[in-house]
Amino acid sequence: MTDFEKQLYDLSLIPVIRIETADWAEPLAHALCGGGLPAAEVTFRTPCAAEAIRRMKEAEPDMLVGAGTVLTPAQADEAAAAGASFIVSPGLNRSVVEHCLSLGIPVVPGCATPSDVECAIGLGLTTVKFFPAEPSGGLKMLRAMSGPYGGIRFMPTGGITPANLSSYLSCPAVLACGGSFMIDEEAMRRGDFGVIRTSTRQTLSQLFAFRLYHVGISAGGDRKAEAAAGLLSSMFGVPVREIPGALFVGDLMEIVREKGRGTHGHIGISTPHLARAVACLSRAGFAFDEGSRVLDEKGHMTTIYFHDEVLGFALHLTERKE
Repeated sequence: MTDFEKQLYDLSLIPVIRIETADWAEPLAHALCGGGLPAAEVTFRTPCAAEAIRRMKEAEPDMLVGAGTVLTPAQADEAAAAGASFIVSPGLNRSVVEHCLSLGIPVVPGCATPSDVECAIGLGLTTVKFFPAEPSGGLKMLRAMSGPYGGIRFMPTGGITPANLSSYLSCPAVLACGGSFMIDEEAMRRGDFGVIRTSTRQTLSQLFAFRLYHVGISAGGDRKAEAAAGLLSSMFGVPVREIPGALFVGDLMEIVREKGRGTHGHIGISTPHLARAVACLSRAGFAFDEGSRVLDEKGHMTTIYFHDEVLGFALHLTERKE
């Protein structure tokens, strides 16, 4: 995975934006970054697109800002000069792709068929846009099309909504999705960029769908652990299941025999997108204990602890299968 592809994966969602005036660029950049999503694909559908890219990069230098709907090498030059970090096109135009490669700027062309994908492979690309995603068959089509091309990753765009975003991102072939549903143009016209900040934050909250997984309490010895587990089992009518070093009371609680992580114990939080959630929380300034990572046999992270305790409890995130 290239650095650019890792950026896409960590971001999960790239807001696709049509800007009517470059005056929107700075407050929009602040709204997206404040909402937890420091990225934008500014479409070249309006004359101010290049200037908007320039202003967004000036306002938020660490933001990943690209140019979308790039149809010609000249537009690619204009976007690159404005500071665009990547180029996106609706289809696979060989002259645009080859020109971007000569400039050394990542390019993500639109592909809707296996022939498109094979053309992209022939040009040396490893990431393409699946566009228009929903009209082209959606996730079912993407899964079928990606099967023969294990080295290609996709950025589905077109018809992506809060309702299907998580399903797309659960597909191993998907790096990120492109979508515009969190961008309220009417709010921008009236200068209310707080609406976009709130919508962006809500989108990420819905995507990661954090839930309480379990609470683990340190008992400080076998006798105390077994007594507590027995009491809770009789109280709630659930069985006790033993694992190395702990007792689970149904799915309600874990009683740790000896002192484990956390002064009093630990709290587990689950999410269907663990690695993406960790990247998002890290961008927001929350630290993780890297030594606590648990990997499965394929090297996929399944659990990780935050660095700091909360009220004497260690916190960990665990991936939830849905």
